[in-house]
Amino acid sequence: MIFALKVILAALVIAFASWLSGKKPELSGFIIALPIASIIAIAFSFLEHKNTENTVIFAKSILVGVPVSYLFFLPFFFAKNLNMNFWLIYLIGLTLLVIGFFVHKYIMSLI
Repeated sequence: MIFALKVILAALVIAFASWLSGKKPELSGFIIALPIASIIAIAFSFLEHKNTENTVIFAKSILVGVPVSYLFFLPFFFAKNLNMNFWLIYLIGLTLLVIGFFVHKYIMSLI
């Protein structure tokens, strides 16, 4: 039951941002850029597991992961200069994201 509520809440946030992107893409982008998902996930994690230490590690991992995840957006930022189609830019972004995962893993091993 709790899992279903978590899924519904997360889905509503994503669905709202997706709907809003058709009307006000700048506002929708700002809403998605907010750490709403992180705020929700950290609270859910603590409520479910009641483990402060793991929740703190989880939050640190998010803090490290957010800037690393920006690698995905780099090819989109340079899309006009790269003159590539959407799917190639998307694939390059995903590839950079995989590289970012290993960077994240390394940084987390140091913390």
